[in-house]
Amino acid sequence: MARTALILTSATAVAFSLTACGGTGSGESGDKTVTVYSADGVGDWYKAQFAKFKDQTGIAVNLVEAGSGEVVSRVEKEQSNPQADVVVTLPPFMQKADKSGLLQASGIDTAAVAPADKDAKGNWVTLAGNYLCFIANPSVDATKVITWDDLLKPDYKGKIQYSTPGQAGDGTAVLILLQQLMGKQGALDYLTKLQANNVGPSSSTGKLQAKVDKGELLVANGDVQMNLATVKEKGSKFDVFFPATADGKAKTVALPYLMGLAKGAPHSSAGKKLMEFLLSADAQKSLPDAFAVPARTELANVPATTPGAVSPASVVKNVEILHPDWTKVLDDLDADVAAYSKATGS
Repeated sequence: MARTALILTSATAVAFSLTACGGTGSGESGDKTVTVYSADGVGDWYKAQFAKFKDQTGIAVNLVEAGSGEVVSRVEKEQSNPQADVVVTLPPFMQKADKSGLLQASGIDTAAVAPADKDAKGNWVTLAGNYLCFIANPSVDATKVITWDDLLKPDYKGKIQYSTPGQAGDGTAVLILLQQLMGKQGALDYLTKLQANNVGPSSSTGKLQAKVDKGELLVANGDVQMNLATVKEKGSKFDVFFPATADGKAKTVALPYLMGLAKGAPHSSAGKKLMEFLLSADAQKSLPDAFAVPARTELANVPATTPGAVSPASVVKNVEILHPDWTKVLDDLDADVAAYSKATGS
């Protein structure tokens, strides 16, 4: 979802070597490899789907995972010699990539995805739905309502950490949610107060999970898909919750994974085939088992089938979902992050 420093595996290094040697940008039909730059969080789902894709097409997929902002920065830095074919990241970073001219229209069929969940120009489309959340160590009773004001209490001094706005998608979402709830100045005032309890900056949301699990932190931010998957796959004991406003109502923001074809993609033909595959009904219907929401409208309410899997819809059923205008968010992002850094000293 977006959460870790850039990781280059040996397989990815091979992909870079191949694209550097044959990176004509022509996307020939004979391409046998495709490189995906993605915000992390759905790695296990990727692994299963990429294996199926290779079986069906003979095309191998090399995955590079990074924080949401780092994904876009990497694509931008490589424009003189593009390496990525497909880009997956969170808002508003996909909108930033689009505005910066780092994407191209894929031309793939996205009719099964609602108009609000895709770019009118065809430059990006929602791959999977997700939501911002928080996690709490078992010593915190998350069955009770936990308000934003509660997190300011001395009990949490040195025991709260959230990923950095402007660097991590989930951390940026924290700032955006607070702006939606309190207004821009109100959000800055709140986060300035929270500094008394905040451990400090973190470019990785994912790394906060282990700290909460061990009790090094009592509360951290996260997202529903990543956190539920970690509980199931690693046996983590933390609880997912949504901080409430003073009236006791919990609210959060939708934080979908968005997918686009990179400008100058060295293997654009293979990239388009992969995008079509990942949006297919067969691939999408497996997303609930990965704790994510299918982008296809006819599959929005498909339940999870794997034992132990929890439907994201059931987790947010009593939570109000806010849908920010991500284009407006992007227009103001640099100024908002600068104001955040000044206010908090981060």
